[in-house]
Amino acid sequence: MTGPSKTGPAMTGTSSPGDGIDRVGLTLLYKRVRNICDEMAFAMMRTAYSPIFSEGLDFSTLVLDRRGRLIATAGINPAMLGASLYAATWIIREVGPENFAEGDIFVHNDPYRGGSHLPEHMMVAPVYSDGELAAFVGNIAHLAEIGGMAPGSFAATATDIFQEGLRIPPTKLFDRGEPVQDIWRIMLANHRTPNNSWGDLHAMVGSLRVGERRVGGLIAERGVDGLNEAFEQILDYAEAYMRSEIAALPDGIYTGEDCMEDDGISDRSYWIRSRIIVEGDELIFDYSKSDEQAVGPINAPYVVTLSASLNGLLYVLARDVPVNAGIVRPVKVVAPAGTITCVRLPGPCVGGQTEFQPRIMELVLGQILSQILPERAAAASGNTSLNFLFGGVDPRNGEYYAHYHFEGMGWGGRADSDGNSAQIVPHANCRNTPVEIFETKWPWVHEEYSLNDDTGGAGRHRGGLGVRRVMEVEGDVITVSALSERMKRSPWGLFGGHDGSRTALEVAPAGSDAYETFQDAFGLISPSKFTNIRLRRGDRVRITSPSGGGYGDPLERDPAKVLADVELGFVSRVSAESVYGVVLAGAPDDGLAVDEAATEALRRSMRDGVA
Repeated sequence: MTGPSKTGPAMTGTSSPGDGIDRVGLTLLYKRVRNICDEMAFAMMRTAYSPIFSEGLDFSTLVLDRRGRLIATAGINPAMLGASLYAATWIIREVGPENFAEGDIFVHNDPYRGGSHLPEHMMVAPVYSDGELAAFVGNIAHLAEIGGMAPGSFAATATDIFQEGLRIPPTKLFDRGEPVQDIWRIMLANHRTPNNSWGDLHAMVGSLRVGERRVGGLIAERGVDGLNEAFEQILDYAEAYMRSEIAALPDGIYTGEDCMEDDGISDRSYWIRSRIIVEGDELIFDYSKSDEQAVGPINAPYVVTLSASLNGLLYVLARDVPVNAGIVRPVKVVAPAGTITCVRLPGPCVGGQTEFQPRIMELVLGQILSQILPERAAAASGNTSLNFLFGGVDPRNGEYYAHYHFEGMGWGGRADSDGNSAQIVPHANCRNTPVEIFETKWPWVHEEYSLNDDTGGAGRHRGGLGVRRVMEVEGDVITVSALSERMKRSPWGLFGGHDGSRTALEVAPAGSDAYETFQDAFGLISPSKFTNIRLRRGDRVRITSPSGGGYGDPLERDPAKVLADVELGFVSRVSAESVYGVVLAGAPDDGLAVDEAATEALRRSMRDGVA
């Protein structure tokens, strides 16, 4: 079978598509625009009030052409790709580009208008040159608190969008450089932590102003028309690259399915069924056979399904392609309204971005495209952001606080390496919040934060390890909520690799060392999705994140790697022998070594089904 192109249409050549800038100049220009996005991102990170910005980096920054098409984005959060492609465009089309004045900023967070979920707010500002509209800059960022029925605005038992927080249609936030005070008052009055929201929103505004100045510098060099002609070439190049990669795939229909374990409202699964249709240099993702939309908030807006599909494809195919509106031209995503893949108003969807999107991305990347490109596929990661939300009054200062926490977990093994440990889901590049920041900001104290050893899915390349976090409540009352997955179904292995371990959310009352699941302790419908559980001083929470699945037969793993895993504590000596068939000689204090003869004999008997 013919494999995909390794390099695509080289951007560094000297030939030029059409009469525009040559490829070397195009590459330099694209990198400059990417650098503008990066500078915007640094400005936001350094001026934000909330750790979800400054530490977690749960945002993205954008440069768009004068028609609102994405030209470049900072490589921070791939989960926001779909919204980056359409949320700003929706604002511009709904408002009308002629209604953007210099200094204006518009905002919206509507999942039914190209947004991903309510916490993620999209801002867009025009860039003018001598009175002529030249381009737009934008950003998308997850605000830690936007109201709704649960502190942290992640209501795992919401049954409609109105319970999830304040929903904002495209709305003018700045008018010719001046804040629209009435809009600010409405927004902040509906947030539980208005001071943090004010600071984070202004960090977003500052980021846009940086982008305006830097894009203005490009316009001064090239002129409005010259810059937009070059933007058009960048889009054309991305399209050509994607088409060349798709054309190298064998034509055919490839299928796969996976499910969401429950929706927090009832104990039933919701299935995602996907067909990938490759025909020539075009590709279709078809989700029309997926289940109807859920009652609870695990549904995906269309852009989330689009984002997941594109990310799964990009991970496997176009590794060096400029990520912009050009990549969508040869790709179509079919997601009928009213299914779990395209929520219809007023369906809730706050969990779609964090739980549904990685499920689709890994369905595409692992289960389906592994049928075509096994050497580029990966086993399942822990595949949940393990959202843990909390809020209350801090006894140290008497102020109300709220926080949205996501947890790292293990990634799946792949053809050439083990899965990463203690990282956020692969569809996002967000970072964890350091324990020192965590305890400074909120009334928790950590007893443990460690790798969950001996849990990675066994394989020729094993899955990465999840983490275990144990925290004690130091406030009088903390209200907690959770929205996660992988408690009922394990992350799957590939090509003989073993499944990874599952999620666990447990609680122990003050003065007790006996942990039980939140479901058992509070009589909940779902073990992984609950809202507004009140914990008291001295109660402890234990969060155990899932590990990744393994890739390939564990009996094919290099014994030296098994030995290294045992020495590092990643794999137990018992598992080395019983799962990997590796016999170790010696004692840990004196140094371990592989007993090669015993290992060969044990592996032979295990393959023969004797051991």
